[in-house]
Amino acid sequence: MKANKVVAKLVMKLVAGSVLGWAVASSAAWAQPKMDVGKREFEANCASCHGMDGKGRGPLVELLRKSPPDLTQLSKANQGVFPMNRLYTTIEGENVAAHGSRDMPVWGRDYRVKDAEYFMDAPYDAQGLVRARILSLLEYIHRLQAK
Repeated sequence: MKANKVVAKLVMKLVAGSVLGWAVASSAAWAQPKMDVGKREFEANCASCHGMDGKGRGPLVELLRKSPPDLTQLSKANQGVFPMNRLYTTIEGENVAAHGSRDMPVWGRDYRVKDAEYFMDAPYDAQGLVRARILSLLEYIHRLQAK
């Protein structure tokens, strides 16, 4: 009988420890910051030329014909207004001639190709996905603006 009580107490301690461990792990997962999609886009596609800080000093800058602009000064150069439409058009690049010259890659086209490879046979809204990626990137660049 005494052995059963010892086993029961041990089981209760193990269960309580497991519940406590699960609660701590769950709260740690909830406490983690959300993914910053715009920052991720910037770091993956823009930082190599514009630099991690957006100031135009990326590791590839010496290989470019023209220095990339300081993205932190866009609003300042536009009378305090963030030039959202102009930037969207530049990044998306839909109106760029197929064989024309351009200083910056046509990311809209690149996004569509990468997304098509990712989704393969699954139906998806290509234009909507491209738009979402560009808008998240623009929101991040807006946060980089000098005050």
